[in-house]
Parts: sequence; C-alpha cells; structure tokens
Amino acid sequence: MAGRINRPYSEVTPERVYLNRRAVIGGLAGAGLLAGTGARAQEMPQFSIEGFDTTEAPNSFEEITNYNNFYEFGTGKEDPARYAGALTTDPWSVEIDGLVERPGSYGLGDILSKVDIDERIYRFRCVEAWSMVIPWNGFELNQLLDLAGVSPSARYVRFETLYRPEEMPGQRRPILEWPYVEGLRLDEAMHPLTIMATGLYGRELPNQNGAPLRLVVPWKYGFKSIKSVVKITLTEDQPLNTWKRSNHREYGFYSNVNPEVSHPRWSQASERRIGAGLFAPRQATLKFNGYEEQVAGLYKGMDLSENY
Repeated sequence: MAGRINRPYSEVTPERVYLNRRAVIGGLAGAGLLAGTGARAQEMPQFSIEGFDTTEAPNSFEEITNYNNFYEFGTGKEDPARYAGALTTDPWSVEIDGLVERPGSYGLGDILSKVDIDERIYRFRCVEAWSMVIPWNGFELNQLLDLAGVSPSARYVRFETLYRPEEMPGQRRPILEWPYVEGLRLDEAMHPLTIMATGLYGRELPNQNGAPLRLVVPWKYGFKSIKSVVKITLTEDQPLNTWKRSNHREYGFYSNVNPEVSHPRWSQASERRIGAGLFAPRQATLKFNGYEEQVAGLYKGMDLSENY
C-alpha cells in the first residue's frame, strides 16, 4: 500500500477542497504523474492515492447527512437527522471478544491513537436502489482486528450497534430485533477496502451517519455498513445478521451489490443517484458496486445468486 498519505483525525477539509482535490487526482492520474513523484508530502494535495477511490463527484455534506437509513431513530429518511442529536457519543468504547488474543473494552481515543486515519471516497449503494458517493475518513478494519489479535480458528466477524432506547427512539418500537447485528467473513473484514469510518468531509462523523464509529464495506449493500458499533466478536460460525433474521427471503448474509440478482420486489440493475435531479436518468448498477477487480476473488467458485 505504498503511497498512502495519512490525515489527522481533527483536520477539517471543506467540501470545495474535496471537489477540487478530485479534479487534481484525475488530472495527475491522466498525465501519469502520481507514480514516482519526488514532491514532498506537504507540497502535494492531501488525499489517498491507493487506487481505491472513485473519481465520481461526491454528494454534498447536506445530502449525505439528511438522507439515510438509521432505523434506531425511525424509518423515515429524515428521522436520523431529526432525532440523532440526542445520542451521546463521548465517551465511547468497543468491546472486542470471542476468538481473539486480547479481548477487552477498547476506548475510541486509544484506538484512534494506534491506527492510520485516511480518506476514502467510495460509492455507496443502498439495497433500495439509490446511491451516493461519500468521502469518508477512517481506518482499515484490519488494523483494529490486529490490535485485538485474531485467533487462527476465527472465520467470521460479528458487529453490534449500540442499544440505548432512551436516546434512540426507533429502538422503542419493534421495527427490527434490537440491537442491530451484522457480520462479515474474516477475509472480507480484513480486506483493505473495508474501513471503520470516523468522519465525513474531514469532520467528525455526524450522529445520524453512525457516529462515532461505523463499518463501511463499499462493495456490499448499505445495510451491511453497520452504524455506531459498540461490540465486535470473532467467531467460527457465521453470525445471523439482523435483516436476514427479519426476512431471509429478501436479505442474505453476503448482500454483495449485483445487478444480475434482483431483490424479490425490485430490480437491482439500475440505481437512482441522490442529488442528480428529479428528471435525471437512472444509472446502471456496477457489479460489486464498481469494485469487482479488487474483491471478486473473494467469491471465486461461489454461486452469487444462491449466496446473495
């Protein structure tokens, strides 16, 4: 992963700087100037140059923070922004247990002092067939798992969201079985594309987007990117994730973005880009959300229709 330029967690990067930065990336990459440059880091734009970022224009901060699903605060797209202000996110810790060498409660400040925070601009595809492009700040999940020390017998990673109904009004209703649970295969969790997000546009992660720590797995449907994580468990057995438990006919464990496999109630072949305008045409959905080159090998030999 040579060439990464890390950014301080507290650095604030205005939206316009991000947008200008993408233009710089496109221009430099097109001219073949990113590789082998002798410029000092402080003379270069501060962006991730690992080859994972999309060059598509990011959605605005307002779009990202005012249109999302976080059922712990209600089922409306506007509910998280309306009610998440009551959520207490400081102090915060993550319990890591199961098949690890160093189980325990890890304080967020301690975690952040030991990982590399950088910038990833990823496509985000909801299972409801809408999409965004989001500039995250965060660190690779593999760094956190390495801190805890993964045991050789571990095969899966289970994640759990905060359960605090006094601050999360959606949890007072039987919308889903609480607390929210998600899971990944260990190789998916250790993949460098998989991050724990800590911010947006260089700002601290807003409550409605899963503060202070959320999973982001860009080649999977958005509900896999569990928010406000408080517990991570390494297991030998595949965990039962919340949406699969709720409706196994419609939601599987893997939930890889796949235009060739329709949801039982709608096609996944195209998507509506948030912010594109009322009359903008839908765009074709990319297999693995455009990250096929990086992740398809994880599923070699698997039937992706059966293992949805």
